[in-house]
Amino acid sequence: MSTVLSTYALCVVVLFFKMLAISCYQGFYRISRLTFKNPEDARLVGRTSSAEELPQVIRGQQAWLNDLENIPLFFALGALSLALDTPAGLTAWLFCLFTAARVTHTLTYLARWQPWRTIAYAVGVGCLVGLAGMIVSILINRAGALG
Repeated sequence: MSTVLSTYALCVVVLFFKMLAISCYQGFYRISRLTFKNPEDARLVGRTSSAEELPQVIRGQQAWLNDLENIPLFFALGALSLALDTPAGLTAWLFCLFTAARVTHTLTYLARWQPWRTIAYAVGVGCLVGLAGMIVSILINRAGALG
């Protein structure tokens, strides 16, 4: 297995656990406060449902939604990078930097730390743009070699 593929696999697993941690974060607040919006969840602990979600749960949902806007793009661009054999060193570096940026983004999002959240978001998007740029470059070079 190539180093780049191993790096990609490790980054995917880290991102999986990061997203799982957001779910656990939300569950922790719901369970520790015994506050559930869904009636069946509230009944399970002998409570009535809450009209609103806890602020921490809402914050976790927002972080989760932001992940859903970015991480699937990483999965797709990462897979294309592997399939097209983009430059190994730069590709692995962008994989790791993206993953670190997304972890940082989640931590700063939940902690409400600005401008660090925006910086982490921008670094992650920059990594995606870098991966996309390498992919396009390879495709253009291959098209030129065919013509």
